[in-house]
Amino acid sequence: MKVFKKYYTISASPEDVYRALTNPVTIQLWTGEPAEMSTLPGSEFALWDGSISGKNIEFEEGKRIVQQWYFGDQVQESLVTILLHAQKTGTSVELIHTNIPDEDYPDIVSGWNNSYFGALREFYQE
Repeated sequence: MKVFKKYYTISASPEDVYRALTNPVTIQLWTGEPAEMSTLPGSEFALWDGSISGKNIEFEEGKRIVQQWYFGDQVQESLVTILLHAQKTGTSVELIHTNIPDEDYPDIVSGWNNSYFGALREFYQE
């Protein structure tokens, strides 16, 4: 199992980034796909037509999101923590993804960099 940690800079306020990561309508705007998402701890979520799915664990509005991610049909203790830090030019997003299965690591890193935060960064630059 591996850990991936990285910082991303998004040209939007922490509150806007939080909404973009938790509001299903806003998620669909930047992903182009319908999303199932709720800020209710214990609720299930699905993004990119179910390519990413899991359980929402904890939310602190404008500051923190904690989720458990599923891999295939297996429920594993793969935790995603997203921390939002205000900066003069927007938001520094601190991502910590733990317990990533070794065989999924390259795809997960690529997904975070390109599809997830890459797409969100482009959404706010338009």
